[in-house]
Amino acid sequence: MAQKSLTTVIVTGAIAGIIGGGVVLYGQNSLENLQTSTQKVNTKADKTVKIANNATATTAYNKISDAVVSVLNFSRDGSNTYQESSEGSGVIYKKAGSDAYIVTNNHVIDGAAQLQVMLHDGKKVIATLVGKDAMTDLAVLKISSENVKATAEFGDSNNIQVGQKVLAIGSPLGSEYASSVTEGIISAKKRLVATTSENGQNYGGSTVIQTDAAINPGNSGGPLVNFAGQVVGINSMKLSSSSSGTSVEGMGFAIPSDQVVDIVNKLVKEGKVTRPAIGIGLVELSAVTVDDQKSLLKIPANITGGVVVMSTTKDGPADRAGLTKYDVITEIDGKKVMGQAELREALYKHDLNDTATITYYHHETKKTVKVKLTQKLAN
Repeated sequence: MAQKSLTTVIVTGAIAGIIGGGVVLYGQNSLENLQTSTQKVNTKADKTVKIANNATATTAYNKISDAVVSVLNFSRDGSNTYQESSEGSGVIYKKAGSDAYIVTNNHVIDGAAQLQVMLHDGKKVIATLVGKDAMTDLAVLKISSENVKATAEFGDSNNIQVGQKVLAIGSPLGSEYASSVTEGIISAKKRLVATTSENGQNYGGSTVIQTDAAINPGNSGGPLVNFAGQVVGINSMKLSSSSSGTSVEGMGFAIPSDQVVDIVNKLVKEGKVTRPAIGIGLVELSAVTVDDQKSLLKIPANITGGVVVMSTTKDGPADRAGLTKYDVITEIDGKKVMGQAELREALYKHDLNDTATITYYHHETKKTVKVKLTQKLAN
């Protein structure tokens, strides 16, 4: 199997000239020895409303612009004074009594000694960190609701369509250009991008929305918005180049709103996200040659999608359920698994200690087992 060229995805979020300790994500699908993780999707988001025929970028922008903010990351220097180190974007999504909550990217606030938020009217306020999740690159901040005029509405990212028009709103190159808006389309509803933290922690694949709306340094944490003015994603990264040096334009990525709402709810409630793991190393069936499918996997010829178990964690959930090397998982809880993206999406519905139903092929024999997800993913 030919090795794919390495594609680098640079997470945006630093002001011009300052790379603020962001996470670097690699687009190469290196899936062996991956310990698949899960998170429960509990959108609690309003369903995407029908977009009016006369809806425009202007009407969508006006509906949400007051909720979009700049997030300022300050470090402490040797003389114990604060110095601004980077900037990103965020969106106010909830008011509760005297508090207002903002979702942004984890890499925007990473390493901050102090956080400030610049509201749409230019007023700056101190923010406190509620919780953060490096795997999904999300964080929640809290500010006083005293000066908050508007909150954003989440749409259902499952209802977006390829070719649908969207806006990216944020502070490219810093708060000097706050509330900048760019327009594009949804290029793909689900892209699987492998993620690796700055310290080398492999987070496996993240399912993201691909858009050609311009996303620049400083846009990170800002909303991707449909023409109904609803948030369908949180902008997180931009594909900048490949190992061949080819210039890449018009490829930005956003975290889908169904994931965002689930994660921010958990961060507000618990300050962290705990995930179960199925305990397998895997490769997608589509990456296995036809000859190897016949000679090694020995699966029926009509099986065209799934993930191949390459290893199991000893005494882990999959191992205890009887899965072994070269078994091919084709369904989770009755939903088809064509590759890693579908596997993760199905498992996202479960919490630690939940039971998942896995359908797989051991050679030509189709089997279904109950797997208790007792293994916690290491963060």
